[in-house]
Amino acid sequence: MTAEAALTQDAAPAESSRRDWPALTAELLSRLRREGTRVHAITNAAAQVLTANLILAAGGTPSLTIAPEEITAFTSRADALLVNLGTLDGDRRAAIPWGIAAAKAQGKPWVLDPVFVDASPPRLELARLCLAGTPCVLRCNRAEFAALAGEAAAPDSLTRYAAAIGCTVALTGATDWVADGERFVAIANGHPLMAGVTAMGCAATALVAAFAALEPNGFVAAAAALLAVGVAAEVAAEAAAGPGSFAPAFLDALHGLDAAALRARARIA
Repeated sequence: MTAEAALTQDAAPAESSRRDWPALTAELLSRLRREGTRVHAITNAAAQVLTANLILAAGGTPSLTIAPEEITAFTSRADALLVNLGTLDGDRRAAIPWGIAAAKAQGKPWVLDPVFVDASPPRLELARLCLAGTPCVLRCNRAEFAALAGEAAAPDSLTRYAAAIGCTVALTGATDWVADGERFVAIANGHPLMAGVTAMGCAATALVAAFAALEPNGFVAAAAALLAVGVAAEVAAEAAAGPGSFAPAFLDALHGLDAAALRARARIA
């Protein structure tokens, strides 16, 4: 089944869970592997290696420069852009607006990860400026969402905020939530060992960006990417003795993830 076949109509909120999410996710993974989709990641120092390895394991192609003088060229040759606000040094701060401008000028999707905006007022201000550039997806955790939205995370507040900023909001945690102002899904896949590996959430956002290059509907791209990450984490946890062995097992699981595993394990509604 193709992604197009799985998406024969836009779904209303009550219809979101009726999509064939395992088939849709498997098709996006298959396309990613066939096409070698390129993601340029302006990401934090702690996340760079895992982010690149996750993109490679999923079948894509990463690039990672943060040099302001190079960012336009690298964004222009990529299929999607990830902007991560962690370790916000001078080069990253200078590169971010150039990268966003290049992506928008060429009609390429970009995804924002507002790391620790709840801890830094200047970073929160930058995140709000970035949101004015209309990413296709905002991927955050509950504390970051509360800082940006000014209210606690809940399904209704997520939906309201997504409508207000005009993009999909993907909130990750024990259960992931995805909303776009009209539709909402909850994804219960994943494993507690994910919290024991630095930058798992940051790296997962790169798969959201990769899927967004293949699927123009940000809601679908985000939900499918988080489903893939959650199922891969469950598979990896069965082979891991702890967080040290979990990270490579996760990359192996994502590399081998197929429709059968997605069908057997998906918990999305």
